[in-house]
Amino acid sequence: MSAVTLNTPTITPPSQRNLRNHVSIRQSFANSFTMAYRGVLKIKRTPEQLFDVTLQPIIFTVMFAYLFGGAISGSVENYLPALIPGILVQTVITTSVVTGVQLREDMDKGVFDRFKSLPIARIAPLAGALLADTIRYAIATTITFAVGFLMGYHPKAGFGFVVLAGMLVIVSSWAISWIFAFFGVIARTASSVQGISFLILFPLTFLSNAYVPVDTLPGWLQTFVNINPVSHLVTAVRDLANNGTFGAEGWLAILGAAVIVLVFAPLTVRAYMRKA
Repeated sequence: MSAVTLNTPTITPPSQRNLRNHVSIRQSFANSFTMAYRGVLKIKRTPEQLFDVTLQPIIFTVMFAYLFGGAISGSVENYLPALIPGILVQTVITTSVVTGVQLREDMDKGVFDRFKSLPIARIAPLAGALLADTIRYAIATTITFAVGFLMGYHPKAGFGFVVLAGMLVIVSSWAISWIFAFFGVIARTASSVQGISFLILFPLTFLSNAYVPVDTLPGWLQTFVNINPVSHLVTAVRDLANNGTFGAEGWLAILGAAVIVLVFAPLTVRAYMRKA
């Protein structure tokens, strides 16, 4: 009688399954940029994702300029040098919320479960999502300055300093996106991520020097506005675009961005690894 051979499935030990995710630093960067390209393709296939970065700066700039321009600065033209940097900072920072929301949606849909089965760095899907969103920040920055120019805003510092101001906002917003990415990993639903994020952002952006001079506010509110990190960033952008200078406010903005990354990047990665 011939022997019967049973084909039993081979079970890979967890220690061996984890080896496929232990890749080199070079491959981790390559995987992250590949995932960033995936994020770009998502934007290309669903362009409605860009509604916030295309329509919001237009609506906010026109609305605030004509509502407050005459009351605060005497005319819209005089108000634009103060308004455009404020609109820019608010728009791009608000856009960074999408990072956490989309991250949570992908995790809920099981997309990241598929990524776990691939021989890629575990951190790549997370890092790729954050990199891809810098394109959204660049679009919002460009449109904000373009709308301001069409309305009569002409930065005295010149084009080069305007580019530097935009880069400062993009870098700062990328740093802030780590906070919302952390919420995206630990929250249960995408709607809760959005709710928590806007609950934090609205006081920070509106209770700043983005739209009104600080000296017109009550004393107790001036104290908060002066220590608000958004105010430092707005002032730094104004100094660069309008005066061509980079002073203490700019260094504070960079320091704040660095602190956020140093604190929230490890927290986000640790929370993500636990679920990945």
